[in-house]
Amino acid sequence: MVFLYKRVFGHDQISITDWLKARKPKKLPVGLSEAEASRILANLQGTPLLAAQLMYGAGLRLKETLRLRIKDVVFDRKEILVREGKGAKDRVTLLPNISVDGLY
Repeated sequence: MVFLYKRVFGHDQISITDWLKARKPKKLPVGLSEAEASRILANLQGTPLLAAQLMYGAGLRLKETLRLRIKDVVFDRKEILVREGKGAKDRVTLLPNISVDGLY
């Protein structure tokens, strides 16, 4: 745009700073309070409860939770191997104690 105004239209007083806009600050995500999480978990049962417990307790995203396989859960060390998470990276996270019985 600056090239267009300077070279084509002949406006020499245009600078790049006239075209830059202020960037909006990134907002941090807002998490659930412990009371809010407890109320949500109290209204779930079965598989949705287990998925919510894993997401909240292990910090998993929905897609990571749905992709879990039995070989990704190490009960001895209470770890979960998350394959191809955000950025297609693998990571290890903790297995919440409350989810162990539901996974057996």
